[in-house]
Amino acid sequence: MRSLRIGLPLASLVTGAALLLTAPAAHAADTPLRDLAAAKGKLIGTAVTGSELTGTYGDLAGGQFSSLTPGNAMKWGTVEPTRGSFNWTEADQIVAFAQAHNQKVRGHTLVWHNQNPSWLTNGSWTPAQLGSLLQNHITTEVSRYKGEIAAWDVVNEPFNDDGTYRSDLWYDNLGSGYIANALTWAHAADPDARLYINDYNVEGVNAKSDALYNLVKSLKAQGVPIDGVGLQAHLILGQVPSTLQQNIQRFADLGVDVAITELDVRMQLPADSTKLAQQKADFNSVVAACAAVTRCVNVTVWGFTDADSWVPGTFPGYGAATPYDENYQPKPAYYGIATALGGSDSGGGTPPPTGACTAAYSVSSQWNTGFTGQVTISCSGASLSSWKANWTFGAGQRITQAWNATCAQSGTAVSCANASYNGSVPDGGSVTFGFNGSWSGSNPVPTVTLG
Repeated sequence: MRSLRIGLPLASLVTGAALLLTAPAAHAADTPLRDLAAAKGKLIGTAVTGSELTGTYGDLAGGQFSSLTPGNAMKWGTVEPTRGSFNWTEADQIVAFAQAHNQKVRGHTLVWHNQNPSWLTNGSWTPAQLGSLLQNHITTEVSRYKGEIAAWDVVNEPFNDDGTYRSDLWYDNLGSGYIANALTWAHAADPDARLYINDYNVEGVNAKSDALYNLVKSLKAQGVPIDGVGLQAHLILGQVPSTLQQNIQRFADLGVDVAITELDVRMQLPADSTKLAQQKADFNSVVAACAAVTRCVNVTVWGFTDADSWVPGTFPGYGAATPYDENYQPKPAYYGIATALGGSDSGGGTPPPTGACTAAYSVSSQWNTGFTGQVTISCSGASLSSWKANWTFGAGQRITQAWNATCAQSGTAVSCANASYNGSVPDGGSVTFGFNGSWSGSNPVPTVTLG
């Protein structure tokens, strides 16, 4: 994808901003990710919030993904906020949605140091009492969904980054044996569910993943029911471990399945075309590594839209970590996933000859706090079935209204795609879309790309 910096003041721009159009986007015609994954013998999943499974969010969650993970609905603090009093409302909702859309469910999570109810964490328990509470919780939850949950993240985040066991309620009172017990109790409650240990910063070969590897090897040797490991993959832009595929393979060689369970790739905001291109490459690398190993069975993104991501609230200044923007439009990262699964890149097809399709940006009016602009896409010597224009504002400008295109803005990054009726640009023809924008202080010209 190429870009052209336009060096004139925005108000004086009239025409002539010729922009190379690379492989065009054709979102409506894209093969759903779940179908691409199925062709590779994989599942592609997303974490979801039950109350949001309607409208566009629900359509995408049901149409693009073959497995769902409850983001919070099955954690101890949610399902048993008061001792002996269970709330299954959201968990049931997600399971029912998955069944209606022919999806698997990953249960998440049974034993964790975080998001536990205060009655549990503030209680004074003997080791025997705490073990009994844990067994009862696991048995109750797994039994409720027996036959409906394909896999459980039974134990979540048991290690420190140096490979030692995390000091928490479970380890400090029950020792490392709580892990084997938890797996054994979960297996007794549902012998057909696949049981996982899940952790972060274990994507590459390092001290923490070595500890997880040695634990799984030991559990297998003892006959403890352990079926898989989950590599969370909460990654930072440009930092996919070079040993990811090697690490996946060594766990698979132990005789367990591997899943990428919580994939997102966060970047320092604002997002721009360079960062989004790197993010696309990162998502592609992770999914391709899984696709290359037979026993890597599932890749789950931790929320599929930036509007629903945990990242900005946890890592100030970072965000834009998922495959869809805040307005549910696919980002380049979506196509990073698709191509790793054998799908097309931005709709596929052969790019038009250089210069055959161009865009001209003009401003029809500008005033103290706003402006009206338009972009005309023209083809000569080629034709398009769809198009997409992208730019990044440099001074906090905001798109307030658009026509003849669907425009989405995430931070300073703007992406405008064709409407349902004007995606085709014939050889010798053109289409135009317009927008209103607001600005304050200055209104510098953005770098514009089409693709």
